[in-house]
Amino acid sequence: MDVGTRNPPSTAEPYRWRWAALAVVLIAEIMDLLDSTIVGVAAPAVRSDLGGGSSALQWLAAAYTLAFAVGLITGGRLGDLFGRRRMLLIGLFGFTLSSALCGMADSIGTLIAVRALQGLFAALTIPQSYSIVVAVFSPQERGKAFGAFGPVMALASVGGPVLAGALINADIAGSHWRSIFFINVPLGVLAFLGTLRYVPESRAEVRPRLDLVGMALVSAATVLLIYPLVQGRELGWPAWTFVCMVAAVPVLALFWWWEKRVSRAGGSPLVVVGLLSKRAFSGSLVVGILFFAAMNGLLLVFALFLQVGLGWSPMRAGLEIAPIAFGVALGAIAAGAVLVPRFGRRVLHAGAAVMAVGAGGVSLTLRGAGADVGGWQLSPALLVTGVGMGLFLSPFFDFALASVEEEETGSASGVLNATQQLGATVGVAVLGTLFFALVGGQVAAAGDMTQPQLRDRVVAAGARPADAASLAADVNACTRARAEATDSDATPASCRRLAEDATTTAASAAQPAGVRAAVQDAAGTVRATAFAKIMERVLWSIVAILALVAAAVFLLPRAPREEDPHAEPNVPPEGAGPPGEEAQEHGVQEQQAGSLSSPSVQN
Repeated sequence: MDVGTRNPPSTAEPYRWRWAALAVVLIAEIMDLLDSTIVGVAAPAVRSDLGGGSSALQWLAAAYTLAFAVGLITGGRLGDLFGRRRMLLIGLFGFTLSSALCGMADSIGTLIAVRALQGLFAALTIPQSYSIVVAVFSPQERGKAFGAFGPVMALASVGGPVLAGALINADIAGSHWRSIFFINVPLGVLAFLGTLRYVPESRAEVRPRLDLVGMALVSAATVLLIYPLVQGRELGWPAWTFVCMVAAVPVLALFWWWEKRVSRAGGSPLVVVGLLSKRAFSGSLVVGILFFAAMNGLLLVFALFLQVGLGWSPMRAGLEIAPIAFGVALGAIAAGAVLVPRFGRRVLHAGAAVMAVGAGGVSLTLRGAGADVGGWQLSPALLVTGVGMGLFLSPFFDFALASVEEEETGSASGVLNATQQLGATVGVAVLGTLFFALVGGQVAAAGDMTQPQLRDRVVAAGARPADAASLAADVNACTRARAEATDSDATPASCRRLAEDATTTAASAAQPAGVRAAVQDAAGTVRATAFAKIMERVLWSIVAILALVAAAVFLLPRAPREEDPHAEPNVPPEGAGPPGEEAQEHGVQEQQAGSLSSPSVQN
């Protein structure tokens, strides 16, 4: 390409506080990603305290990501209209307040509702972050600035479960699980004050109008798809759940028709209609939905497996996910520094393949170790899984935007981020539903395997064989009822019967303590064995999704998007100092197209 015809490099001085502004938006990103991933580890503790069924565990994650996906594109539009700094301040204030409200929630319904509110404020916050970075950094420095996002965001996303486990275990001032939300308050205050001090105001030079009809249609289509996926299993899959999911398709078609109509009329559609005609970009949407569904679904169900299935503490479960975080850091650094410049798109193929190998390795480990699996046995495969995540995550958004024209970048980045959140929501819904749907059959199979051992131990303790057989059946029924309970506060009838029969049998046995220990051990073994088998199957489902990801990557360009080093930046001068009221009115002006995509990861 002949670069001699391009604009010469700008001689304007770079914005003095640009690196401080970058630090501020990174804090905002970390808050979002922590909140997207911490609930997997915290969910069992929340359920134990506030009640709720298996769908409540899924909604704790899905309510946030669903609201985030629905509001994301509109959040970017509001920044273009009213100022990115102003919207960032409003988003940070609302996110911080809703985080505090989450920590004070007194019912599972209230917590889920406030989680959705968090997601909406995150949707107002995140789009401004990337536009601000574009505004304050020259094209020559943007690569370095955005290069900080990959490792930081990847570590924050998978480090969330580790932090959640540590906070719950610390039980600071008796806050228990509530501390995972309260931690956002000091971070939010810091980011808010940093925005006031260091972030300049910017708006789009050509200000779009809000497409309220388009926003309503895409929101309706998303809810029609996700709500029945999460709620259907617990309700027994009534007919209306399938009607809703089918109805999402024509609503999406109506949304696309409306967007084309708005574009032809010279309006401001939520999505630039020419984007989906680009094979590379439309392919990136397919890849993004599949990959983030696999990743976020894995993080949720694995955390549930460790706690609900194996009975591990939140701290131990969080630490067990640490190898994934370490692997993500290794993969992201290797991809950005060495592999992508040399091998291009093949790094994405390698990332999906390595992650699939890791997930398959975890499944094989569970097959071999079963209910007695330990953290040291799982760690090698989890490390490999994390490396695959990092290899894929770090360069993905640059590949996705490679075929997008400069004037389409703003819309494209909003759609990509919304797709990321939608994929996370679908993954939580589908894999979470599969996880709990397998409980009944696997508990029954595990119970059949452990019944002979339980009967032998009860008889050895001096009980009658008939009583031992009755206890074995009771253990199976109680374990299944506990796993499928819609209200964790209520004791299932089968568990009350087990307690009564165990007490009666122990009273008539020569060794009462032996009977009680046998029953307790059998219940734990049945639960752990059943959930280990469930996790095996879910992991192979994830491997299948990653195979689809690897195939869909062929739709992407061979090389990632690169910044034009000769483009003229439009940034505040060196001596401008931190922005004040005057900067809000006369600060950086930036085209909507300047918005770049987030390499953020989601729940």
